[in-house]
Amino acid sequence: MTIVDKSEPQTRLQGKYKAVAVCWILGLGSLMSWNSMLTIGDYYYKLFPLYHPSRVLTLVYEPFAIVTMAVLAYNESKIDTRLRNLIGYSLFFASTVMLIVLDLATSGKGGVGPYIGICAIVGCFGVADANVEGGMIGDLSFMHPELIQSFLAGLAASGTLTSVMRIVAKAAFEKSENGLRKGAMLFLAISAFFEFLCVILYAYFFPKLPIVKYYRSKAASEGSKTVSADLAAAGIQVEADQEAEGNANHHERLSNKQLFFENIDYAIDLFLIYVLTLSIFPGFLYENTGTHQLGSWLMAFAGTYPLVLIAIYSVWDFLSRYIPLLQCLKMESRRSLMIATLSRFLLIPAFYFTAKYGDQGWMIMLVSFLGLSNGYLTVCVLTVAPKGYKGPEQNALGNLLVLCLLGGIFAGVALDWLWIIGHGSF
Repeated sequence: MTIVDKSEPQTRLQGKYKAVAVCWILGLGSLMSWNSMLTIGDYYYKLFPLYHPSRVLTLVYEPFAIVTMAVLAYNESKIDTRLRNLIGYSLFFASTVMLIVLDLATSGKGGVGPYIGICAIVGCFGVADANVEGGMIGDLSFMHPELIQSFLAGLAASGTLTSVMRIVAKAAFEKSENGLRKGAMLFLAISAFFEFLCVILYAYFFPKLPIVKYYRSKAASEGSKTVSADLAAAGIQVEADQEAEGNANHHERLSNKQLFFENIDYAIDLFLIYVLTLSIFPGFLYENTGTHQLGSWLMAFAGTYPLVLIAIYSVWDFLSRYIPLLQCLKMESRRSLMIATLSRFLLIPAFYFTAKYGDQGWMIMLVSFLGLSNGYLTVCVLTVAPKGYKGPEQNALGNLLVLCLLGGIFAGVALDWLWIIGHGSF
């Protein structure tokens, strides 16, 4: 397989910092809309107080994400990554706009009809997430580790940004008429803007960065067919003038089954990380934090205790994703990663007894550790696992790991319902 590059020769790492910045924004856009949905949960609890919005919407979201991701992971080697990511970001944008339209059309009223409409749009979010998260992580798995780290940091930054902005918006609109609704609509509008920005960045800017072209060209030379459209968008033509060589490269690649079993411990790590996290966040924080109230030191945010907890989780989740950049603090041992992952399950009894007997200080500490460990372990696993494989294999492995991650989220969301046993009707 011969790669004809019509652009000027570029060094391997040229444009790295621009790529890091763009990956951060693309990560931000990958979860901006969904995190906005979670963050305006107080608005949906006002509209639908009997329907457990934070739990139900997440439970609706995940099956769509998992089924779509499973199909995409199985057919990963045949799917155009460029088309996949553009479809994902475009669907995020369109779905976010539809949430605004639905709210305006119903004048912000509750009821079964609007709730079903919101659930349908949330299903579209799940499909978009599978396209973008799997596509981007798979694509970045064969590039410089700092790019995937930046993308993952952007994912967490979306939660931090939406949480902090939600607290500020609630305080700003608290005394105005329909203030909760105005804040929610403002959030969705901002999210729609970021999703549109991601479409533009991915379509016209990201493929042309020298470092991105270098790694995609390298992956193409190793037999990858998923990068052809992105290389073409960057002015690079991939010519399969040696068919036998191309076929040989393709057959030399490990199968998805082989990749999965060689990395089953990493897959289990990601699954368990998100089982634990989503069994607590966000449903438990909204509905099961006992009678805790914010002390005088946070009276400015009175009445926003769940939002403060979610913001604290998001901030630590975001900050912890930069810790592995310090090589001395990066956990790479497979055994250590598994032990750290399993030890997080001690948080379940800790949260239970803190909600029942502790005060807000202990709850804030636990939420902080939940976010810190979630972000840190996620980055460690996803940056260590692809090492030692060829480009097509790294792409496939990235998709498989995202599938396990989404499976963990779904299982965690389902288990989250166990917290409300004995706390009233469903």
